[in-house]
Amino acid sequence: MTAVHDWRGRVGDAWAQEHAGTERALAGVAAVLNAAIDAVAPDRGRAVDIGCGAGGTALALAAARPGLCVTGVDLSEPLLAVARARAGSAGPRFVSGDVVDVLPGLAPLDLLVSRHGVMFFPDPRAGFAAMRAGAAPGAPLVFSCFRARADNDWAATIDALVGNAPVPSGYLPGPFGLADAAFTASLLAAAGWRDVRIMPHDVDYVAGDGPDPVAAALAFYRRIGPAASVLAAAGPEERARIEARLRDLFAARIRNGAVTFTAAIWIVAARAGEELP
Repeated sequence: MTAVHDWRGRVGDAWAQEHAGTERALAGVAAVLNAAIDAVAPDRGRAVDIGCGAGGTALALAAARPGLCVTGVDLSEPLLAVARARAGSAGPRFVSGDVVDVLPGLAPLDLLVSRHGVMFFPDPRAGFAAMRAGAAPGAPLVFSCFRARADNDWAATIDALVGNAPVPSGYLPGPFGLADAAFTASLLAAAGWRDVRIMPHDVDYVAGDGPDPVAAALAFYRRIGPAASVLAAAGPEERARIEARLRDLFAARIRNGAVTFTAAIWIVAARAGEELP
């Protein structure tokens, strides 16, 4: 489980420090999501990127729709500092806070988007209801999230290698919180979203590249993903054994000069209902 306080602390710090690696890993997700956003994004109005992280989706949207006023919202100040540095003075605006608190001040919103940023609500119905309350009637919502952990090669393969325990069923805030499409669809409907469409995609997840892709992948997995907590808790000898096995795995996954896994994702699209629930 990844909770709100994690993003305001150790998880947010790690993602800020490793933002180049996370952008590389999620580039395949970004390509599919940005195409889905482009299909529905208005030319003008107000847009919000929820759980914007280091700002990649907000920056892409602002570049594609210069007439939109784009705001990125996140819980992590270190991630927002990275986003602001990437944007410069003429880019999107980035603000810190919980969407329940921030969105009323941005309403009415003409577009709501998120790249893997809406799976962490402690109360997901309240989170999506707050998003609907901030949206103009008919405004599109487009976001990405992971499908089942077992279907995500970048996680499941590492789980098997390091011996991670199976994740309990049901909703838990975290990367796979919205893996159940039926649950997500009912959640959105109850929160006032209509015309819900949930589409599967399989994309590359590049864990390491450059002159030594295996070393790059190992450095990434030390900080991000399913091996990080195991490596952090292991003693020196056990850590060395696990890292040796990871190196062998990464070497076997090199494709076109990069350590490449697959990610199984949903692209979810909906529109704000005409009335609040």
